[in-house]
Amino acid sequence: MNILILGGCGYIGTILVEKLLKNKKNNLTIIDTQWFGNYILKNKRIKIKKIDLRNVDKYSFKNIDHIIHLANIANDPAAELQPELSWEINVLGTKLVLDKAINAKVKSIIFASSGSVYGIKKEKKVTENLSLNPISIYNKTKMTAERVLLSYKDKIKIFCIRPATVCGFSPRMRFDLTVNILTKQALELNEITVHGGSQIRPNININDLVRVFEHFLYKKKIKSGIYNAGFENMSVLKIAKLISKYIPSKIIVSKINDIRSYRLDSSKILKTGFKPQFQVKDAILDLKSRFEKKELKVRKNNFSVNWLKQILKKNKK
Repeated sequence: MNILILGGCGYIGTILVEKLLKNKKNNLTIIDTQWFGNYILKNKRIKIKKIDLRNVDKYSFKNIDHIIHLANIANDPAAELQPELSWEINVLGTKLVLDKAINAKVKSIIFASSGSVYGIKKEKKVTENLSLNPISIYNKTKMTAERVLLSYKDKIKIFCIRPATVCGFSPRMRFDLTVNILTKQALELNEITVHGGSQIRPNININDLVRVFEHFLYKKKIKSGIYNAGFENMSVLKIAKLISKYIPSKIIVSKINDIRSYRLDSSKILKTGFKPQFQVKDAILDLKSRFEKKELKVRKNNFSVNWLKQILKKNKK
């Protein structure tokens, strides 16, 4: 199977590539700007192209069977840095990919959207049927990209996955995600600062998210559509308390600075046969173990917003 992974050098992509290579029938092509580096080990079955998604029309999709689309300006603060860039990459780039995929007769596109497109929801079961209320540029670009993709589902199989907040280790680590940053604080300071704490965050272990993409890649009878992927809805304070259970830490609660609060109901994806195997607890314990073995290295590019600021500044020169 020939699989094209857009954004394959990123936080999720790096783990996904490792997993897909375990199937010896898979050959992978990765398209990525590599703004945050490249931590993928060399392999004869991988081709890596350093290409900006806005220039994807320069690359041939010939013989590509499936596309997993992870490439985007990720998270709210990063998207706000340069809104026009977010729209160009997250939406216009996606349309370029879609047109090329249809012309090349690619069988399916699996798109990483975001559970945050729901905005602030009070419902206990936030299903795929609820209305969207995106409250940031990032959320809006994801919602629009979904609509563009699904408008072509009669020509190509489209799966829009709405993941919860991801947690866990990756060689291309991110410390701007709730569980990861709070665990880092506990490991380094034995102290966790929680802003507010009552906000609900849906969570998914990175290893399960990678399994979600594999599920849609290999299971042939699933219909095109939107699928939530998040299996643990927890308040930020509860996450902090869980971390402190395994890494004894003082918890400091300060003023709220992020009002986002929503749950995800993932019954739809469970009905397709997917079964989660990893929890938030597993991500915390893995990060703790790697920290103790000195395998958890903190780099400047682990903090997406500050690193992207430097990239954009450099590109202006």
